[in-house]
Amino acid sequence: MSSDDNIVFYAEAGGTLRGRVRVPGDKSISHRSIMFGALADGVTEVSGFLEGEDCLATIGAFRAMGVRIDGPDHGRVTVHGVGLHGLREPSGPLYMGNSGTSMRLLAGLLAGQAFDVVMTGDASLTRRPMKRVADPLRKMGALIETSPSGTPPLRITGKQNLQGLVYAMPMASAQVKSSLLLAGLYAQGQTCVTEPAPTRDHTERMLAGFGYAVEREGCTVCVEGGGHLHAANIDVPADISSAAFFMVGAAIAPGSDLTLEHVGVNPTRIGVVNILKAMGADITLGNERRVGGEPVADIRVRASSRLRGIRIPQDQVPLAIDEFPALFIAAACAEGETVLTGAEELRVKESDRIHVMADGLLALGIDAKPTPDGMVIHGGALQGGRINSHGDHRIAMAFAMAALRAGGPVMIEDCANVRTSFPDFLSLARAAGLQVKQVS
Repeated sequence: MSSDDNIVFYAEAGGTLRGRVRVPGDKSISHRSIMFGALADGVTEVSGFLEGEDCLATIGAFRAMGVRIDGPDHGRVTVHGVGLHGLREPSGPLYMGNSGTSMRLLAGLLAGQAFDVVMTGDASLTRRPMKRVADPLRKMGALIETSPSGTPPLRITGKQNLQGLVYAMPMASAQVKSSLLLAGLYAQGQTCVTEPAPTRDHTERMLAGFGYAVEREGCTVCVEGGGHLHAANIDVPADISSAAFFMVGAAIAPGSDLTLEHVGVNPTRIGVVNILKAMGADITLGNERRVGGEPVADIRVRASSRLRGIRIPQDQVPLAIDEFPALFIAAACAEGETVLTGAEELRVKESDRIHVMADGLLALGIDAKPTPDGMVIHGGALQGGRINSHGDHRIAMAFAMAALRAGGPVMIEDCANVRTSFPDFLSLARAAGLQVKQVS
């Protein structure tokens, strides 16, 4: 274990968030801008790209497959596309770091290539389940091997004749849907994916933006194999998942008045706003507009006199699946009981987010009971304490914001992976008013 693995955040108790903040670019859109730009004919210019380790892993993978990519330089990236069939066999395994998005989406894309490839990752990624992607890809004719437990590394054998698939997903997952649609670009016939509940639709929007025909009807999305992608310019909006920590912080810290600029408010990602409003948070959206097909707005959050616990609507769960670490902090500060169900996917993220968040809340004096698919939280008075984030960036940032309402300082261990999605978190949080620093 390197010293980087022992990074600790120390957040002083109390504080107020004020001013205007622009958080980094959306991670999901940043990943896809590189993938689709690489597969397109022509040169794609990207601005607002998230320069975190996860997205850099995607850039590294495509460079290893022969794609020229210039940057990133202050969020600007130029991708010289090679077309759908222009990728080359890498000289060794593709290392995806901590990025589950990179590995799952690339599994579909690489299943249609003419060469063999192995994908690996860090210790956390190699514990994450890949069967739910590998199994439907195998139904399309892909040849994919995982470890005996269904985890990475993934070994994909090329030169397979993929066939279109009609697939009803047993669990809502944008990553599984996207992986199958990317494989569908290389398949004979039509690939249709039906999801049990809406999930983020960045893949469908960006495919259309790159000129690839996408059919949508209700909860089903279809693509026909054999088309072409054409280069496009992408302006990546600020990531609502990163904005969520600041939204919660401003909602719980007395006297706060914070505006988050140029945030992507895609309707398949807006669950965090809807849930916080249902809890009584004072949130308004202004300067609403469209940028590259994605809805964008400035989000203003003012401290509420009192948040209230709610039963989180199940239709909002897939629309906020990455934001629940932050939302659990809001629930801890709310009056009454907050109940989450239908969120079993939280157990297979960078950590078991249900278990780890419950342990952390208990350590800060909050009554939090984990359930198989969610949590029951009774709001109360947060205490100071020491938290182990288990290498999960979202848990580390959520507990840093918890210090705004805690009775004492909060120390968070194992924070190195914050740089995977939000490398400037500490400096932006300090600029907004959170007293937080790295102490080791």
